[in-house]
Amino acid sequence: MLSHMFGLLVQPRREWQHIGELPEKALRRQIPYVVVLALLPALAWYFGTTQVGWSIGGEQRRITSESALSLVGVFYCTMVLAVIAVGYFIHWMAKTYGARSYPMKGMVIAGFTATPIFIAGVAGLYPLLWLDILLAMLAVAYAVYLLYTGIPIVMGVSEERGFLFASAIVTVSMVVAVMVMVGTVLFWSFVAAPVFH
Repeated sequence: MLSHMFGLLVQPRREWQHIGELPEKALRRQIPYVVVLALLPALAWYFGTTQVGWSIGGEQRRITSESALSLVGVFYCTMVLAVIAVGYFIHWMAKTYGARSYPMKGMVIAGFTATPIFIAGVAGLYPLLWLDILLAMLAVAYAVYLLYTGIPIVMGVSEERGFLFASAIVTVSMVVAVMVMVGTVLFWSFVAAPVFH
């Protein structure tokens, strides 16, 4: 699993070709990749918000361990569910673009595409707003690049169809991102707001 992670970061086109050649059974074994990799940002942000904190007006602010635990648990579940949702939509739209797919294939593509986002989440170890935003923007840009590179290769469609397919997935991903943001606001407002100390 980790070899795919490094391959996608260093030689994405070659790694996508390798992933695209995997049989269905081997692709199904890649599902734990998301489950494990999503732990990186969750654990990093837990440590960063409870132990390091961030400076607001010269004062160091941190979240209590209990509060952070519930927030990080929801954060982790949300990341995994977002990948599953985008993966399902990749599978669902495959027929429209002339690709053969099955649900796990879409989820594996979504999980591998999210690799840079999960890795950039490690920046949560030291919560510095400008750095975290910069890394998040770079990670999302690279994830979009991975998607546009990988869809035609793994789904076996032409570059033109792959471009349209990937553009549709980017649109779906933006809708999922907005839903996650709205859900975060509602969660903080009605269920468990961060408790600072």
